[in-house]
Amino acid sequence: MYLNRPILLTIYLKRSIERKINFQYYLCKVMSKNTDELFKNVVSHTKEYGFVFQSSEIYDGLSAVYDYGQLGSELKNNLKTYWWKSMVQLNENIVGIDSAIFMHPKVWKASGHVDGFADPMIDNKDSKKRYRADNLLEDKIVRYIKDGKIEKADKLQTDMEAALSADNLPRLKELIEEHEIVCPVSGTRNWTEVRQFNLMFSTQMGAMAEGSDEVYLRPETAQGIFVNFLNVQKSGRMRIPFGIAQIGKAFRNEVIARQFIMRMREFEQMEMQFFVKPGTEMEWYNHWKDARLKWHLALGTPAEKYRYHDHTKLAHYANAAVDIEFEFPFGFKEVEGIHSRTDFDLSQHENFSGKKLQYFDTAENKNYVPYVIETSIGLDRLFLLTLCNAYEEQDLSNDEKQDSRTVLHLHPCLAPVKAAIFPLTKKDGLPEKAREIMDLLKLDFNLQYDEKDSIGKRYRRQDAIGTPVCITVDHQTLEDNTVTIRHRDSMEQERVHADQLEKIISDLVSWKNLLR
Repeated sequence: MYLNRPILLTIYLKRSIERKINFQYYLCKVMSKNTDELFKNVVSHTKEYGFVFQSSEIYDGLSAVYDYGQLGSELKNNLKTYWWKSMVQLNENIVGIDSAIFMHPKVWKASGHVDGFADPMIDNKDSKKRYRADNLLEDKIVRYIKDGKIEKADKLQTDMEAALSADNLPRLKELIEEHEIVCPVSGTRNWTEVRQFNLMFSTQMGAMAEGSDEVYLRPETAQGIFVNFLNVQKSGRMRIPFGIAQIGKAFRNEVIARQFIMRMREFEQMEMQFFVKPGTEMEWYNHWKDARLKWHLALGTPAEKYRYHDHTKLAHYANAAVDIEFEFPFGFKEVEGIHSRTDFDLSQHENFSGKKLQYFDTAENKNYVPYVIETSIGLDRLFLLTLCNAYEEQDLSNDEKQDSRTVLHLHPCLAPVKAAIFPLTKKDGLPEKAREIMDLLKLDFNLQYDEKDSIGKRYRRQDAIGTPVCITVDHQTLEDNTVTIRHRDSMEQERVHADQLEKIISDLVSWKNLLR
């Protein structure tokens, strides 16, 4: 019997609570029509206005690799600045580094990435396509729910989680066969065995292929911090507790990349490793858990859009872990992780390198390997979060006319363009006066000049890219040096003296508005 959607979801919510199944994931899958449309519009908007492009698009693109355009690179840099200022500039006991992408191969052996950084993959022999086994099973669960087969969905979820927890790859294939899962391309069930697929990119370092060393593109930025622990601690005379922060590229050979820039093969991380005295790690773990959520909320995002997701199955190196998740149009997804990594990383590098990575505590007159609290945020995911949260399609129609606009309600600090300057017309000396004002301001602010089309169309273009204010130069400007400022969110206008513009824009986009 096919159950209607409200009854189906009510039943599955009850079962999800009882079995601790991720109901939100399936809820967003089942009820995704409107949110899918919104997400498609956001993705389309990013290309149309120069935020994000498909990499190598003129050659049909490179899967799961993207380029940031002229506005996207500005927004991305502003997000980096916000993180760096809040993490490094405002904390006297946190410093920043920039470690190399290439590292000694033993680094990744010590960290466990060589032996354990893998996903369960399966190939279809007919289509020659490769899939993540757990993704195939999750999609089958969603289909069961849509068809009202709640018991089957519940059973498959339980069996899949048990197999993944036990790293039982043969069992994953058995589940795929038992539930008659077919390849989306070929429609056949001609599957290979499930095996682990290492996600690291490898390459050769050396002048000749013969005898060259195999090195890896780093899959995370954290290890560059750990191997520099003593260098930073001694050269900076750092005392426990202290942190080391870094922003940098990382690379993972994701076979299944989904949801635009959510999961890419080349991405950017903003990580901070905070070194603490053993025994105090949970105090600092809770501190950073609260601090990082406050950092997100300072951007003006509604609190209900965020939630904590505590890890029930911890990584081998952790004694506590939580994700900060944001409600994207396609459901709640992780944007930042806070992990208590114990002394695993430094101890592993001690063992593999033969060098002591310990801190001498003068207060207790003894050496120890510090514990580590990690905060790790994906910059690309934060970028997508910011756009999804800011994007709005507004209907401005009234009794007299039909009207609408697309607007990005970006925080002024983050906006790629801080202000736009328009001459009302392209004659009577107005462009020259507008250029004069722009020349006075452009050293301090990223500005745009536009004299094409009607003033209304120019306003709409700036609304669409999130510009906080537009400044219009008209004939009155030539008489008394006043201009009209039009505000993005309210669309209200005010007349101000041109000499006040620097202070007005400066106050509007000051980092003090975020970092208090």
